[in-house]
Amino acid sequence: MEIQIAVAKVNKYAVSESGDTLEVIERPTGGLSVVLADGQTSGRGAKAVSQLVVRKVIGLLAEGVRDGAAARAASDALFAEKSGKVTCTLNIASVDMHSKTIVLTRNNPAPMFICRGEKIDSHNEESISLGTSRNVRPVITELGIELGLTIVIFSDGISHAGERRGQPMNVGEAIRSIMEDQDPTPQQLADSLLAHAVSLDDNRPVDDVSVLIVKVSERTGDNVRRMTVRLPING
Repeated sequence: MEIQIAVAKVNKYAVSESGDTLEVIERPTGGLSVVLADGQTSGRGAKAVSQLVVRKVIGLLAEGVRDGAAARAASDALFAEKSGKVTCTLNIASVDMHSKTIVLTRNNPAPMFICRGEKIDSHNEESISLGTSRNVRPVITELGIELGLTIVIFSDGISHAGERRGQPMNVGEAIRSIMEDQDPTPQQLADSLLAHAVSLDDNRPVDDVSVLIVKVSERTGDNVRRMTVRLPING
């Protein structure tokens, strides 16, 4: 088996900076973590907030701090910095080779989806954004690494897609439709969900949109780890 990770993200329409920040870090006990934060509102201020949170989280993860503790520490830091007036959502997806599990840490009102074959489960337990108080705790889900497992995580730009037109995006149905029509790669799934969300907003996204896919696939090829990033540059 091998873990495949893909991301697709786009800025809010007519805003030069995304308030969403995503980083990948290798874990000291093996494996890696993907950290996605979405700062309140959009633009440069939101970017500064999400970067503050992500820097705090990845610094602690690199020191071997557990994901949940890192999330709580980031929330405390944001609360202290902004006096509880600014919030930030957070998702951490960690492939932990020590426990042979995938650990999902969520401080995000937006749900995440876990897919196994034809079964698609929405995990929408109540979850509070970081920075609201000193007692913020994440929702943590731990999954065994199994072939075919697909995890879909996103910022609230997906949740709000289409609301302006009275046609909110049904994320679960969109995932099912894409996965039934084909056996998409993680990148194809991320790209398709992003494209659907943007189309519901008439190609003018009302918020920053980020989609993160983690999939356990059949192992192919050699032992080389690979990562590809595409960064479009305007002008």
